[in-house]
Amino acid sequence: MNVPLGASLLLAAAAVLTQDVVQRDKPLLRSSVEVTVVTATVRDGNGKLVTGLPREAFEIYEDGVQVPISQFTNERVPLGLGLLLDTSDSMFGRKLKDAGGAVERFLLNQLAPTDAFFLIAFNHAPRVLFGWKTSPDGLHSSLGRLHPGGSTAIYDAILAALPFIDHRPRERAALVLITDGADTASDTTLHALRPALIRTDAFVYAIAIDTQEPQPIAKRVNVDALNEITGQSGGRTEVVRATADLDTATASIAEELNNQYVLGYSSPKPGDGQFHSIRVRTTHDGYRVRARNGYVAVRRTLSRIPDR
Repeated sequence: MNVPLGASLLLAAAAVLTQDVVQRDKPLLRSSVEVTVVTATVRDGNGKLVTGLPREAFEIYEDGVQVPISQFTNERVPLGLGLLLDTSDSMFGRKLKDAGGAVERFLLNQLAPTDAFFLIAFNHAPRVLFGWKTSPDGLHSSLGRLHPGGSTAIYDAILAALPFIDHRPRERAALVLITDGADTASDTTLHALRPALIRTDAFVYAIAIDTQEPQPIAKRVNVDALNEITGQSGGRTEVVRATADLDTATASIAEELNNQYVLGYSSPKPGDGQFHSIRVRTTHDGYRVRARNGYVAVRRTLSRIPDR
């Protein structure tokens, strides 16, 4: 997969930008045992989040074969969150202002003090506003200096964000993309991005701003492409028809991230370099589980989640 120059520079910078937070906030529990960790969201038949289920309520299947759950928690695990904000020329006027405000309120009001975040603005190229940090210092002024311009490179921005996820200082991870347009400028294609998305364990969410303002059809937000990006990870795409609804969309995503389960199991085929499907289900009829649908078994030491 060819990596664009702008993204490759961000790949090299990611480990450096995360170093301070990683050194200060290492997870308390580590394990040398190879464990596949899966984050899951559970909703009932009415779409309401289901919380407080015990370990015994879950089953995990790898490649269609049930595997024992060796680690589990139904309590909130600290989160590493990446925000990707579209600043292309179509985000002019209220769009960028409202989107920036929604991002700020999301990071200030919806995260826990134990969480960390990074922020990337993108048009035809991604630009890191903040590497991993826990303090909101400078957030408001940085968002206030953003101005719309340029075309839209969604796939390049996601590719540039993944090294931050790989070097994250928290156990769980999520990416939230906010955009109002289709990808018109990426060097990376959606086809080329897929293998990188399969290798990440982050939930990927997208908020698609699809207003009725005049816009060329070729540049209107491509919900199908966003669904393909978010669906494999266990995330989802929220479509808003007005920027005033951005706060509702971010609050809905935050509620989900604040009420997830984290499960771990020992793979029957650890580190074989192959793709393996994952299915997480509950023993309760009518409950629906969203989790990543597979992973590539790369041999590495993974964080151990705290048992509860």
